[in-house]
Amino acid sequence: MAEPIISVSGLRGIIGTELTPRVAMNYAAAFATTLPSGSIVLGRDGRTTGPMLADAVAASLSGHGMQVFDADVISTPSLGVLVREMDAVGGIQISASHNPPAYNGMKLFNRDGRVIPASAGIRVLEAYRNGSQNWVTHELIKTRQNVADPHAPHLDKVLATIEIDKVKAKRFRVLLDSNHGAGALLGKRLLQSLGCEVEILGEHSDGIFEHPPEPIADNLRNVSSKVRERNMQVGFCQDPDADRLAIIDEKGNYIGEEFTSVLCAWGRLEKKKGPLVTNCASSSMMEWLATQYGVPFSRSKVGEANVVDRMLEMSAIYGGEGSGGPIDPEVGYVRDSFVGMAQVLDLMSSTGLSISQLVAKLPQSVMIKDKIELAESERATALGKLRQKLVDAVVDDQDGIRFDWPDRWLLMRGSNTEPIVRIIVEAPTSKTAAELCERAKSILSS
Repeated sequence: MAEPIISVSGLRGIIGTELTPRVAMNYAAAFATTLPSGSIVLGRDGRTTGPMLADAVAASLSGHGMQVFDADVISTPSLGVLVREMDAVGGIQISASHNPPAYNGMKLFNRDGRVIPASAGIRVLEAYRNGSQNWVTHELIKTRQNVADPHAPHLDKVLATIEIDKVKAKRFRVLLDSNHGAGALLGKRLLQSLGCEVEILGEHSDGIFEHPPEPIADNLRNVSSKVRERNMQVGFCQDPDADRLAIIDEKGNYIGEEFTSVLCAWGRLEKKKGPLVTNCASSSMMEWLATQYGVPFSRSKVGEANVVDRMLEMSAIYGGEGSGGPIDPEVGYVRDSFVGMAQVLDLMSSTGLSISQLVAKLPQSVMIKDKIELAESERATALGKLRQKLVDAVVDDQDGIRFDWPDRWLLMRGSNTEPIVRIIVEAPTSKTAAELCERAKSILSS
């Protein structure tokens, strides 16, 4: 068997060849050995292989004397809230996020209801590599209990961040594409609570995706058409575990995931001033927003756990990733599509502007994402060439290497799983973005 892809906050892999019930049991056992005694909240997205893995994980946790609270199908941000509500010592979400149907995975949460940080993740990985297990005898085995309404705590927290009555008065027409993931279970309740006229695509959480699960433009062409044809005011598109949100405007234009966190942070800054955080691969719109409101701004390494770490360091009032993941500390330190939906509608209500009008007020730019084949042993030399050639830029090397100019930037990051370097460029026009990308590739290959 091949090994699943393991990061500091979880794992994912192809069922049967990389991820099996045995692997899931061993990984859950390793996690349990790093935790104090107590309870674990267990959830899953709608994938067909979820019940199989949930049974294996629950058995492993029970075998380690942990009380398992089973939330069944639940979004990743909802599970994070539930961990705190139930005073659990941790949580496990069974999900492969936006990966294709053949995949599944596990995300680990600490008792604060956030994806575990790197230090904790390293301990879990070491325990897994060492085969650490600590099975208990029969009198210490706890039961597995179902959670009656695992979505309610999250719903209440999201609603508390907005002006509900003002949103209700607008009776927004909303198309929600949950694509048969976990998102519709709370998404429908949330939007109905806000007085929206809602149409849901892929409402049933059965994991039978109607289109590829990553909420990017190419995968959402049919959804965009439906927003336009059915005269909807906004389209919201979730990934399977509902921690990411892409937005389609009232004209059926895919505005993408980069805008989600920015629009939400804009709404928050209208009510409260404070620091903002995003990662170094996200659009510069968040930095522009911070400048407009005169608040501190910081970039972290790529990855939700890294963004959260930086938010905690800065006491940030808002953060997120450009992959459609707003993070609102008032709800929880997890990327959250429901926060995104509620707060975008709140911003539309308070400003009286449509999605396209809101987007038009933000800086207009173009992002290009590309890659070049480059072995890990060659990366340091190749990136050194960039430093020598791009001397007029401000350099940030906390995660790969990023070059910033007043109106554009370039990020190069090596892959941990493939012999490639990923290239991300943002510039005012397609032409300038393409030219910068090709210049970087030319330098790397010279």
